Amino acid sequence: MKRIKLTVAYDGTNYCGWQMQSNGITVQTVLNSALSEFLQEKIYTVGASRTDTGVHARGNVAVFDTRAQIPGNKIAFALNQRLPEDIRILGSQEVSPEFHPRFTSTIKTYEYKILNRTFSDPIRRKDSMFWYGKLNLKAMKKAAGYLMGTHDFKSFAAIKGTEGSTVRTIYATRLWKEEDMIHFQIQGNGFLYHMVRIITGTLLKIGQGSWPSEQICQILEARDRSRAGATARACGLTLLKIRYPEWEPDLRNRQNDKFKSISLNV
Repeated sequence: MKRIKLTVAYDGTNYCGWQMQSNGITVQTVLNSALSEFLQEKIYTVGASRTDTGVHARGNVAVFDTRAQIPGNKIAFALNQRLPEDIRILGSQEVSPEFHPRFTSTIKTYEYKILNRTFSDPIRRKDSMFWYGKLNLKAMKKAAGYLMGTHDFKSFAAIKGTEGSTVRTIYATRLWKEEDMIHFQIQGNGFLYHMVRIITGTLLKIGQGSWPSEQICQILEARDRSRAGATARACGLTLLKIRYPEWEPDLRNRQNDKFKSISLNV
């Protein structure tokens, strides 16, 4: 028996998120089915991030155990021939049986894209949220900076995501505009249910002038979901990358308590 790690990219538009469920098709369902058929054994994948309905990924991580003799690095090529066009395996490799994508410390990077112009663009409707009206990017960027460090993010979590600890560490934030597209990237050790989308909705309130940048500090301290902005649409969110410092020596050697050594370059 060996353990295989997959780097999975997908357009989440047509899926009810990552995790298997009874009320609709999910990315995990499709992946399990394709692997089971290909390897001729029952395969169950374990994903690193349970992305929501409509959320995309360029670098989600999944593992599975198999008795198959095919080399780990060859599985991606064969599997992609059996998957729909909106799911692709970007890499596959054999890893230690001790490696687990969820029960290992991670560095996750998400990006939210906002199409900020007079009219929407049908070509970009699936991977960005349309926003009409001027936004103060300087104020939004300043507000995002207050999220850096370790905080209780209960105000930025849907009720479903507040069962356990709501404390998370944010290593870096970055916000910029290219032509008519605003990019917001955030990197941390983990994210609560709807957390990035609620943060984005809050930044939009600040960007349109409803709240000052410093309001985000009061929202954090309140630990009350009703104090934050609306939950931004799922279509604009993409999981860019997941890294594992414990299993990647270059990351382990670069980390420090001041968060200065972690880069948002993905």
